[in-house]
Amino acid sequence: MKNHTTFKIGGNADVFIIAKSEDSLLSILLLCKEYNIPFYVIGAGSNLLVGDKGIRGAVIKYGSNQAVCNGNVITAEAGISLAALSKFALSNSLSGLEFASGIPGFLGGAVYMNAGAYGSEMKDIVFETEYVDSDGNTGVLKDDEHQFSYRHSIYTNSNKYVTLAKIRLIPADKAQISARMAELSKKRSEKQPLTYPSAGSTFKRPEGHFAAKLIEDAGLKGYTIGGAMVSEKHSGFVINTGDATASDVLKLTEHIKNTVMTKFNVELNCEIKMIGEF
Repeated sequence: MKNHTTFKIGGNADVFIIAKSEDSLLSILLLCKEYNIPFYVIGAGSNLLVGDKGIRGAVIKYGSNQAVCNGNVITAEAGISLAALSKFALSNSLSGLEFASGIPGFLGGAVYMNAGAYGSEMKDIVFETEYVDSDGNTGVLKDDEHQFSYRHSIYTNSNKYVTLAKIRLIPADKAQISARMAELSKKRSEKQPLTYPSAGSTFKRPEGHFAAKLIEDAGLKGYTIGGAMVSEKHSGFVINTGDATASDVLKLTEHIKNTVMTKFNVELNCEIKMIGEF
């Protein structure tokens, strides 16, 4: 699985399947249900830590990635990358996705966790989604039905899987959109450890605090266990320096949480989803 996550960590899955349409995803989910096969549905694997012993059962990657534009609304399949979707919005002179242009994930995962950056979130632009569930049902959610909150949506703790999303954007000048995307890209490259494998921000923002500042103030910048390290460039990132195992990352995140709790009495919660056998 290390080739299917941005952390570049993880053992093998028993079965790895790419579903290239909603119908094929439905068929696979129903087969898993019929034969009692455990499964995980993933996208870009940008927010995942897979255990060193791998995953028992099936991993299903949703790879349907088309997008169409109608006025100021983009309808896109869940398997499109945020980078590609942002470029598509730019090509149609639509603003509102600039914040997502550097997030290394797919649209489905971004909706699932209400991904955000630089003061914007998916909840600001997504107004309708389509889904399939593990029982073979399909459905549509609109507006407040998504129950968006910080790094959370109704999809986060459910058996529903996003297959398509409708996004409402704002017509704007292409040059201005492009300039904003370039500005945010520059900020990311200056402040984030983009040259190392990671799962992005490791911890959710605790209320009233910034996780990275707490970690740095705890003296943990550069702290290393095995091949996993607290980034010296941005303390909010745990990075794979080359040969990290899932066990290394797990031990390091636990050490960070315990140290921050001891020093500041603040609880840190992981933003990374952990799956498989550790």
